Amino acid sequence: MPIILTINAGSSSIKYQCFEMVDEICLAKGQIDRLNSSKPELTYHRHDGTNYQLELTAQPYQKWFPLICATLTSPQHGIIDNLEVITAVGHRVVHGGCHFSSSVLIVPSVEVLIEELSDLAPLHNPFNLQGIRAIAQFLKEIPQVAVFDTAFHQTIPPHAHVYPIPYHFYRQHHIRRYGFHGTSHNYVVQRAADILGEPIESLKMVSCHLGSGASVTAIDGGVSVDTSMGFTPLAGLMMGTRCGDIDSSLIFQLINQHQMRSDQVMELLNDQSGLLGVSGVSADMRDLLSQLSDEEETSEQILLALNMFCYRVSQYIGQYAATLGGFDVLIFTGGIGENAPRIRTQICQKLGFLGIQLSHQQNISKEREKTIHSELAAVKVLVIPTNEELMIARSTLQLL
Repeated sequence: MPIILTINAGSSSIKYQCFEMVDEICLAKGQIDRLNSSKPELTYHRHDGTNYQLELTAQPYQKWFPLICATLTSPQHGIIDNLEVITAVGHRVVHGGCHFSSSVLIVPSVEVLIEELSDLAPLHNPFNLQGIRAIAQFLKEIPQVAVFDTAFHQTIPPHAHVYPIPYHFYRQHHIRRYGFHGTSHNYVVQRAADILGEPIESLKMVSCHLGSGASVTAIDGGVSVDTSMGFTPLAGLMMGTRCGDIDSSLIFQLINQHQMRSDQVMELLNDQSGLLGVSGVSADMRDLLSQLSDEEETSEQILLALNMFCYRVSQYIGQYAATLGGFDVLIFTGGIGENAPRIRTQICQKLGFLGIQLSHQQNISKEREKTIHSELAAVKVLVIPTNEELMIARSTLQLL
């Protein structure tokens, strides 16, 4: 009975799940949040309904991984007798650059390449790598697998992934569109084909992963052919704190006219922009939507932020309709995509010319996984909760 542990290590949180892969059952999952605060918190859920939370004390990053294993083997709340029963560990690694088009067994040369790519994903790759090395210290004989967010998008053709700058930057330095959220997009398009009972090879789909980070991907026959994020996760849609697409000359305006350093500009565009920057209130869509109950009291900036977010998603859906020559399925996933029917409605409001028409009752229903298109709509519209961890576990087992 294969047991796969998945690790998603980020700068401010570490998520983990333990799967029994014969029936693809998540035996237990946990998350350590607020790692940068004085009081981190562990949340743990077991498949039989046993849950608990612990307030922790701050400690070095590598120390969290023995704690994760301790929760899984705990006599009171654990789900395995000892760590030796774990078949393999699958790690989410955000940036694989041009080196990786699929999941790989982690060996020293792979670690070197992940480290070299840290400059392109500074909030992800260094922490992904720390998780890999920490697990290796006390699970020495257990194989580890890297599952890359960028791998799914390696099928994007050159005319869509090469930037229109001097070609030697692409040839010599691999500067190109890479795309992200690939594990999520891959999962939901496979799930959509299962729900519709149609072969994935026959479907053209547009997948919208909308959360604090957000991206749209065009998928033809299960293969990514274009995506909104680029060389880094900063490009594309307006996000929680990221600006998305802007005129690149704005960067020089900020440096030359506002006396900002390059690192300050980078922080501004990544951490102070998007929903947070425009609304002036919050990067969290839930906070902004909660203020819409009385629209007379909602600030113009909040309304503008919401309208900008929906407008840009609609634009990308229309753009990818052109890329695909029309499409059959539109998917919403991610925290916003799954849980904000008002946002889904506004995004789709002007897309009737593409054959998109929502059912109001289905859209607002409490089901987590559902179809929300009207009976007469030409394009099927689905809400599918993403499951990146299950995709990581599947990829890990398949590789082994």
